[in-house]
Amino acid sequence: MQNSLAVLRKVLFLDAATCTSAGLLMLFGGAALSAPLGLAPRFLQAAGLSLLPFAAYLAYVARRPELPRAHLWVIVAGNAVWVLASALILATGWVQPTVLGYGFVIVQALAVLVLTELEWVGLRRTGAVAA
Repeated sequence: MQNSLAVLRKVLFLDAATCTSAGLLMLFGGAALSAPLGLAPRFLQAAGLSLLPFAAYLAYVARRPELPRAHLWVIVAGNAVWVLASALILATGWVQPTVLGYGFVIVQALAVLVLTELEWVGLRRTGAVAA
C-alpha cells in the first residue's frame, strides 16, 4: 500500500504541475492564443485563473502526511467536472473554436481524464488514509 500511496502522491503533484502550467499559459497567454484557437481571450483567461487555486489545493493535499478520502473525492469530482465542461462547450456550440482550438480543448480534456482515472484508481487501491 505504501507504494500505491507514493504513486498517488506523484499523480497529485503531476496534476498540480499541469494545472499550474496550463493555468498560467491561458491566464497570461490568453490574448496571444485567442486567434489561433478561436477562443475569446477572456474565456481563456478565466479558465486559466480557475486552475490556479485548484493547483494549489492539489499540492496541499499531496503534501499532507495523510491523504484523506474526502479530499481525493473532491479532486476526482473537480477533474470530472472539468472534462465534462470541456466536452459540453464543444458539443453545445457555446464557443466556435478553430480546428486548433478543438484540438486544444480535446487534448487538455483527455489529459485531465487520464489524471482523474489515475487518481480514482489510487483512491480505491490505497483507501487514502495513511502516510
